[in-house]
Amino acid sequence: MATASNAPVVLKTNLADYPQTLAMKDGRVTSDIVTLDCCGPEQAHNGFKAMIRENAFDCGELAIVTYLQAKCYGKPFVLLPAPVSGRFQHHCAGFNKELGHIDPKDIEGKKVGVRTYAQTTGLWVRGILQHEYGVDLDKVTWMTVGDGHLLEYSDPDNCVRLPKGSDIGQMMLDGELTATLQGVDLPKDLRVQRLVPDPFNAAKDWFAREGVVPINHMFVVHESISRDQPDVVREIYRMVGESRDLTEGGLPDPFPPMGLEANRKGLAMAIDWAFEQKIIPRRLSVDELFDDTTANLG
Repeated sequence: MATASNAPVVLKTNLADYPQTLAMKDGRVTSDIVTLDCCGPEQAHNGFKAMIRENAFDCGELAIVTYLQAKCYGKPFVLLPAPVSGRFQHHCAGFNKELGHIDPKDIEGKKVGVRTYAQTTGLWVRGILQHEYGVDLDKVTWMTVGDGHLLEYSDPDNCVRLPKGSDIGQMMLDGELTATLQGVDLPKDLRVQRLVPDPFNAAKDWFAREGVVPINHMFVVHESISRDQPDVVREIYRMVGESRDLTEGGLPDPFPPMGLEANRKGLAMAIDWAFEQKIIPRRLSVDELFDDTTANLG
């Protein structure tokens, strides 16, 4: 964090190029008191380890699961009620239909691939499989390629690490894995069928009942900034909101809203599912994700 007399505070920021963040990065949304130096990697998730393990950034986006773990293990970051990305996740699991049809519960007793067990997409898809389709997640062997973002975290016992560089999409196509949870990385192959039946309509039905769009990434700041310069944090919140409002073509509809109360149910669900799936060691409360500054934003 750099500053000079009467100059804006400059914060090292990890933030990817999304339609909803572009106005913060191309100069349409600015501030007189804070400058976001977007110096992170092109793919923001590649900066999450450095943010949490090395304090490499002052602020930026962070996967909600990584933030929940960071909070449990005492990392010095605080959440802003400002989602950067989110989407429905029902369509993010697939299998090779040429090897035989499977329903969600058929993955019990089988090997299912996921990039990392604590990946946010994995959290949401597993929770949907458990709560909507009755899958016993403990009866699945989760085959992972990488480790989590926090050194303190270890995968549950029913996870197995694949050799470095393994291609879980190809392994699914080859029948080495029964299914994979991959989101946009599902192989673009005509043999791939979604594990959740009619997933896009299923997501609409789920949203009609639950009113939640699963959050992927939210904005976080180092706790010292929130404590010592609350005006800077309020400016960042304003900037995120204005940038969202300037999204070309508009935000996807629906999209996770701004504000603590508007996100309370979605955050509580993420906490509950992360605890059930042994991703966090204790069940956090929604309110402890925020401090006096960030809880009152919006």
